[in-house]
Amino acid sequence: MREIIFDTETTGLDPRSGDRLVEIGCVEMVNRVTTGATFHCYFNPDRDMPAAAEAVHGLSATFLSDKPRFHEKAAEFLEFIGDSMLVAHNAGFDFGFVNMELEMCGLDPLSKERMIDTVALARVRHPGAKNSLDALCTRYGIDRSHRTLHGALLDAELLAQVYVELTGGRQIGLELAADANVVSLAEPVARPQRDRPFRAPRPHAPSEAELAAHAALLDSLKEPLWRS
Repeated sequence: MREIIFDTETTGLDPRSGDRLVEIGCVEMVNRVTTGATFHCYFNPDRDMPAAAEAVHGLSATFLSDKPRFHEKAAEFLEFIGDSMLVAHNAGFDFGFVNMELEMCGLDPLSKERMIDTVALARVRHPGAKNSLDALCTRYGIDRSHRTLHGALLDAELLAQVYVELTGGRQIGLELAADANVVSLAEPVARPQRDRPFRAPRPHAPSEAELAAHAALLDSLKEPLWRS
């Protein structure tokens, strides 16, 4: 099963008010294991960068000024994600920005049926708890010490680890079938009965000759301990 874990960075919170997508990072997973395949790109939003947004991700208008526009990378992005399910934290936000950019390119939006929201998963798994990406990393012992600012690819890599934990760990889907040849330790083991001839117990006491030989040995020793 192939899934794409992704994250975005933007100029703000509302794509319908003029905010734009400025970074996207995608991580490929197959059967809940990352493959090493990624897609990552910065985009020139053709607008200023609000100070509040720059404080979150550190991407300035100057840095983004020579980056490609989304439409220049749209085909590459769509080819990478293919028809896989798309996993994001607060996925409605990310889908909103990606779909707005796709629509501006005259392309079909991503279907919400492909969306897996890890915030929704976390709320079911940990009701009433904080379910930010940082909080989930802390809860599951995932190292994020290298994360000083938000970054789409970095956050997608962290989210991939969180997603594995939210969906049951590395052994999700593993079913151990009972082996007909394996006997349960909780059940008594039937052992085959064998006909064996009766054998009388062998004597273990020393004979008279052995006692005499032992006494002679003691007589040859100087103050043997056995006679103390």
